[in-house]
Amino acid sequence: MRYPFALLFVFITGLVFAQTPAPERTEGDGPYDRLIIRGATLINGNGAPPMGPVDIVITKNKISQISIVGYPGVSIDNSKRPRSGENDHEIDAEGMYVLPGFIDMHGHIGSISEIPAEYVFKLWMAHGITTIREPGSFQGRDWTLDHKKRSSKNEITAPRIISYTGFGMGSDGINTEEEARKWVRANAEAGSDGIKFFGARPEIMKAALEENKKLGLGAACHHAQTNVAWLNVLNSSEWGLTTMEHWYGLPEAMFHDRTVQHYPADYNYQNEQQRFEEAGKLWEQAAAPGSEKWNEVMNTLLARDFTLDPTFNIYEANRDLMRARNADWHKDYTLPVQWDFYAPSKVSHGSYWHAWGTEQEVAWKKNYLLWMTFVNEYKNRGGRVTTGSDSGYIYQLYGFAYIRELELLREAGFHPLEVIRSATLMGAEALGLQNQIGTIEVGKLADLVLVEENPLADLKVLYGTGAIRLTEENEIIRAGGVKYTIKDGIVYDAKELLKDVREMVKKAKLTDGEITQPGYPNWD
Repeated sequence: MRYPFALLFVFITGLVFAQTPAPERTEGDGPYDRLIIRGATLINGNGAPPMGPVDIVITKNKISQISIVGYPGVSIDNSKRPRSGENDHEIDAEGMYVLPGFIDMHGHIGSISEIPAEYVFKLWMAHGITTIREPGSFQGRDWTLDHKKRSSKNEITAPRIISYTGFGMGSDGINTEEEARKWVRANAEAGSDGIKFFGARPEIMKAALEENKKLGLGAACHHAQTNVAWLNVLNSSEWGLTTMEHWYGLPEAMFHDRTVQHYPADYNYQNEQQRFEEAGKLWEQAAAPGSEKWNEVMNTLLARDFTLDPTFNIYEANRDLMRARNADWHKDYTLPVQWDFYAPSKVSHGSYWHAWGTEQEVAWKKNYLLWMTFVNEYKNRGGRVTTGSDSGYIYQLYGFAYIRELELLREAGFHPLEVIRSATLMGAEALGLQNQIGTIEVGKLADLVLVEENPLADLKVLYGTGAIRLTEENEIIRAGGVKYTIKDGIVYDAKELLKDVREMVKKAKLTDGEITQPGYPNWD
């Protein structure tokens, strides 16, 4: 079944799709009264260089001690190590790297109703993602808040969920400022953590954002082309928007010789190839890097402590469709129904490959250069940039796409330590959770990632499929992949989670013991 313009359609109509709830948790060990991770190299998420070996003590679900226990290449000084009790559990992490749990700031729990929540959650957890911000799920607020509650109790195998509701979801329509304020109050009372906007009439958007800010909740916005001409990021950030998704609304704020995007005469927003093809020409229509207008917009956003959540990866197929479609993981980890949703279609959101070729890809490569230039400069000047994936669309798969986002931040100019900081501390700050998660510090929640390879040397080692290596014996291997994901002190074997996902995909391809789905990644 095809869903027309999935989430935007949901937000406009209030329609909610049924999705299979996550089952009760059977994975993970702990939390323990006392867990000790011994001998790891610490990458702390705050921009500090690696340090180790360290021993980390976790008491139930919190970090209670961090001890430096020696020097590289020297035997560990046992006198510096936390003592092990009779009932303690230990992880021998010598040679491993330990990082804070990753935060996906744009994590939809599935793009269509046939995608099981368990599948999405396990792919996230297998890639070290211990917290996600759900930016307005099509399942509806109650469904998401229920899973948030179950995750907080660790009743399900899932990241910590920060739930944002699509503006207007569940209503018959919001047409006045008072209706906007009333909906925002009701959303807060229901337990939502914030709101995801696509834009609205300026007076309605302003009322909603101001009310939301008064209540202390977060707000994200994809400044859709249907509203951006009268409402760009300068307006929304002034009224209380806390994070901007993707990049829509930013180049429009830097227009200097026009007020609207240069739309061809035959443009139709409902034609998604046209929508995304023309979007790939947007940054070239904005003020040039370093210009007065460029600096004016950047300085304004910096002064407002505004957060950019670029989600570079979700548009990468636009600049290299073949790469995205033939990614290593699709064959074993992409469900058939997800693969079908990705395929060209005139009615599915993000499936706009009607005739996508060289000209479109070249335009998008230029788009990326300017976009990345702004984001990197914003970071260099003290701005907050977070890591979000928006997976489930445009050939981007949960978990894997998040790691690709890390690589694209690196491409944009971020140092590997800045990349990890965006994935951890910056996300925690944007959510107001920096005192609980985002770095490995005493008193914080025990959300950690353990990996056997150095991610600073090669971020590819964080992929569930690992990085290709050639051994001294001329053998081709896959190195890396997250070893353990620890959330709330519970230790998950990341490779076992991936095995579960492979089994789900294999089962989905089989009927009466025979493979019924076409092979991946090519279409039949």
